[in-house]
Amino acid sequence: MQDHVRLCEITSVKEGAPVAINLPSLPSLAVYQIGTEYFVTDNQCTHGNGILTEGFQEGEVIECPFHGGAFNIKSGAASVPPCQIPLRTYSVEIDDGWISIRPSVSEGAAA
Repeated sequence: MQDHVRLCEITSVKEGAPVAINLPSLPSLAVYQIGTEYFVTDNQCTHGNGILTEGFQEGEVIECPFHGGAFNIKSGAASVPPCQIPLRTYSVEIDDGWISIRPSVSEGAAA
């Protein structure tokens, strides 16, 4: 998979327990499982310095641990105030049991 960055094995991600990925070449990322699908967003709340993987995931929603704001994991949309700016989301590829992204593809907030 050219232009893709491997983040983690799918077996390391469980529904309701997002995984933080910190690579030197990318912002801190959060990897989520929802049903049989995997999603990746930036791991920092756009409202403050909250680390989303330290928050609470319920279904398609991740709640920031700082102020209780929340985002839709699939779209990156801010869904609960005080969050207003969407999260960056990344196009996920599954290859040989690994979750990978193409870092140049961002579907949520602008870089």
